[in-house]
Amino acid sequence: MALIFKIVPEYQRVVRLNLGHFDGVRGPGWVWVIPLIQSTTTWDLREEVFEVEPQTCITKDNAPVTVDMLVFMRIVDPEVTFRQAASYRLLSRGMAVTTLRAVVGDLVLDDVLAKREQINLLMQARMDEVTERWGVKVNAVEIREILPPRDIQEAMSRQMSAERNRRAVVTEAEGTREAAVTIANGNKDAAILNAEGSKQSAILTAEGARQAAILNAEGFSMALERIFSVASHIDEKTMALQYLDMMKALAGGSATKWIVPMELTTFVQGFARNLMAAATPGSGDGGAPPATGAG
Repeated sequence: MALIFKIVPEYQRVVRLNLGHFDGVRGPGWVWVIPLIQSTTTWDLREEVFEVEPQTCITKDNAPVTVDMLVFMRIVDPEVTFRQAASYRLLSRGMAVTTLRAVVGDLVLDDVLAKREQINLLMQARMDEVTERWGVKVNAVEIREILPPRDIQEAMSRQMSAERNRRAVVTEAEGTREAAVTIANGNKDAAILNAEGSKQSAILTAEGARQAAILNAEGFSMALERIFSVASHIDEKTMALQYLDMMKALAGGSATKWIVPMELTTFVQGFARNLMAAATPGSGDGGAPPATGAG
């Protein structure tokens, strides 16, 4: 009897029947089949995807929404799929539609629009519980689009515009506040710097004045010392000459009354005695000519 050999790829499995009875899953590699006695059915183990057409679902708050999605799945047990599912694709599609309506019906419209990822995970978990008995694994469910009614879309658009305007106003107010704070901080820093500058300037001015006063005092002290040193070598004659110069200056003035100190008379008397001594030969200290010796 001739045998038929089939080559089964790595991603496929063959269910072989022997006179209508299950004879096991074969593959990958060579599989032999006896014609008229044995038959085979090939199953693809790769992941596949099917599209669920847009479905109108009613949310918990009675808002109609249109949802379409993609379902990703693969066969994990060809024997169970062969025994339990006449058409696992059709069964999975019907399960996806009923599960979608049940999940959306438990949520309000805002949650349906905002929690798409949670709906995907919930759909996958619920479908996987059912398809497991068909030997099929649901790997993922992805909602592609959710369309609320037109009036709700318009209301959402107005709400979105109002929200954008609110955010713009808040952002502008925040910017104005931050600018005011920045300006105030700048003014404060400038005032502090000005105060520090004024303080340093006042300190430097005071230090300069102090140094100047010290130098002036030292100069005045040196001048007094110099005057005292010179005055200590002045005799009565010099003072008398100074008083005479003063009287000469007074005489050349326009004043008609003089106030003469008492000390002036003393100096005048002494000056007169000096003149008399100078006029009389041999009198006074140092008035006589030096004696000469006889030749």
